[in-house]
Amino acid sequence: MNKRKNYSGTFKAKVALAALRGEKTLSELSSQYGVHPNLITQWKRHAVECLEEVFSAKRQKSDT
Repeated sequence: MNKRKNYSGTFKAKVALAALRGEKTLSELSSQYGVHPNLITQWKRHAVECLEEVFSAKRQKSDT
């Protein structure tokens, strides 16, 4: 039985941003990053849905 691959948040964000740019097709991105097109679509959708939180005033500020 194969073990599931775990992708880092950084990798997912990188692929999702590439998909959002629209410069390449899902098929091209899939080949480039070695990820199934359905995963790219899911990561892209999640990025768009969570984008509002990035700019939300309710978001806690870091102490740096």
